Amino acid sequence: MQKEAAAAQLDNLFDMVLAGGGLMIPIGLCSIIALAYIVERSVRLRGSRLGNASFGDQLCDKVANEGPDAGLDLCAEEETSTARVLAAGLKRADAPWVEREKAVEDAGSREVQRLSANLKPLVVIGMIAPLLGLLGTVWGMIDAFANIALGEGLGKPEALAAGISQALVTTAAGLAVAIPTQAAYYYYKGRIDRFVRRTEDLYMEVSDLLSPSSSRGAAAGSEPTAR
Repeated sequence: MQKEAAAAQLDNLFDMVLAGGGLMIPIGLCSIIALAYIVERSVRLRGSRLGNASFGDQLCDKVANEGPDAGLDLCAEEETSTARVLAAGLKRADAPWVEREKAVEDAGSREVQRLSANLKPLVVIGMIAPLLGLLGTVWGMIDAFANIALGEGLGKPEALAAGISQALVTTAAGLAVAIPTQAAYYYYKGRIDRFVRRTEDLYMEVSDLLSPSSSRGAAAGSEPTAR
């Protein structure tokens, strides 16, 4: 009868949350914080904020037909990460290739750091949530065996099983928070990596369209020859 009563107490999600004890509160807070950062990153890392392929085509056409100043004006009109990185190179269109390359690299590093800043909380929550769940399980098992040691559960294995099953609720809750949080982190990290690759490819196309005097070939040709 006690076993059936214990099982009846876990018929719905709310009862399972209550059975998890006090550690369900920080686990619940972790889930709320993770959801907030996931929503924020989904907005910040969408394609229209990073830069799409159509912008790259327009920029190449502008630079090829109207020069780097027209391309710089197009970048100023766009509020995307790609535009901000390429603008650093277009501002130095007449500079040596090495100087322009360094400016683009610095701008790209700042942009990636800005995009990755709010991914760190997802990593922290993905590590903390299962540990909190494990702590709740260990605490519940200590409590269950303590009851047996005191004689309250002696000869009643259903009492021990009920206590352990309730303790495992915290582990399940911690994993339920950690798994989607980790998945979201790697998904958004992949989007940032794809942004970096696309921006590098686009910059190489734009760089080839700039004046020959600042191109890589000219930079190499300007090196003194040994006699």
